[in-house]
Amino acid sequence: MLMPRKTKFRKLFKGRIHGEATQGNSLNFGSYGLQALAPDRITARQIESARRAMTRHMKRLGRVWIRIFPDVPVTSKPAEVRMGSGKGSIEYWACRVKPGRILFEIDGASLAVSEEALRLAAAKLPIRTRFVQRQSRGE
Repeated sequence: MLMPRKTKFRKLFKGRIHGEATQGNSLNFGSYGLQALAPDRITARQIESARRAMTRHMKRLGRVWIRIFPDVPVTSKPAEVRMGSGKGSIEYWACRVKPGRILFEIDGASLAVSEEALRLAAAKLPIRTRFVQRQSRGE
C-alpha cells in the first residue's frame, strides 16, 4: 500500500478540492492515460486495486506509471464514541484529485489492450474518468 515514509504533521484538516488541475494534467510518460473528470479523494487501497486490475489485464506487456500519491491522512473515531476527547486516529491515506489530473499512464501496449486495462482500472475508482491518448506531432 502506498503511504508517505514520514510527514511534517501527523494529522491534517479535511480541506476542500477547488478548481481544475494545473499540474499533472497532460501525458508525460506513456502514450495512453486515465484522466479524472471530477474532484474527489482517492484512497491508497483504490489506487492499488486499480493498479492490480491494469497489470493483470496487460500480462506484463508494456509499462504502467501511477501519477498520484496518497499523502493526506484521513482520521476517524470508532463507532459509538462520545463527542470530544480529540481527533480520531489515522484510518487510511488518500490523495486529493482535481478534475483534469492524469491518474495512470501506459506505454508499450496496443491501443485495444491499453483502453481495456484503463477501463478496468476506472471501474475501481470512485470518480468519473476518461481515456486519453498522446497527440501525434502532425496535429
